[in-house]
Amino acid sequence: MADPARARKLADRIREIAAETLERRVKDPRLGFVTVTDARITGDLRDATVFYTVYGSDEERSATAAALESVKGLVRSEVGRRTGVRFTPTLEFVADAIPENAANIDELLRSARESDERVARAAAEAEYAGDPDPYRKPAEDEDDEDEADDPADHSTGDESDDDARG
Repeated sequence: MADPARARKLADRIREIAAETLERRVKDPRLGFVTVTDARITGDLRDATVFYTVYGSDEERSATAAALESVKGLVRSEVGRRTGVRFTPTLEFVADAIPENAANIDELLRSARESDERVARAAAEAEYAGDPDPYRKPAEDEDDEDEADDPADHSTGDESDDDARG
């Protein structure tokens, strides 16, 4: 197992070499507008995966994938010559899903923004289900005032005290 820092440096170097080789040395007409986005290498430094994106239609992407498969040996020999490692890692070109993921995230954000706008409009037009002021206040009815004036309801407690003593 190689040092992770060394593996990361080698992966970055492979990415740079692959991009430069594809740009300057490969003259395949099937090779479209390719951008090498990343490279990753296994811990034993034996296998490397080079991620790329292609600008264009599905036909151009498939043609570019075929072109990359055919120039894999050239790119690997260039990586071996320019890195100086004992064992040149095998290369695998993989189409990167970043553009599709970014488009999907943009669509989700647009959908969330529209949903937020609908909720904000509904909240602006909403009314309270009950009274605007839901808290109870003392009632000021005439019935309450009549009960307060009735002397039969109000005992002073003197009568009950006399019965308890006697």
